Amino acid sequence: MAGAKATVLAAMKQAATPLKASEIAELCRLDKKTVDKAMKELKKDEAITSPKRCYWQAK
Repeated sequence: MAGAKATVLAAMKQAATPLKASEIAELCRLDKKTVDKAMKELKKDEAITSPKRCYWQAK
């Protein structure tokens, strides 16, 4: 899971714009469920924020 978390965070930083979970899954070539779990952990760690509903970006 730690690898997925790092991959998701790196993809969000590289995009530099808010993304939906499905867009992140496409960029990372991961299953959406894996991305959702990684994002849940990143939210707990306060590494990502949501500027608008359903979109996420790295802090």
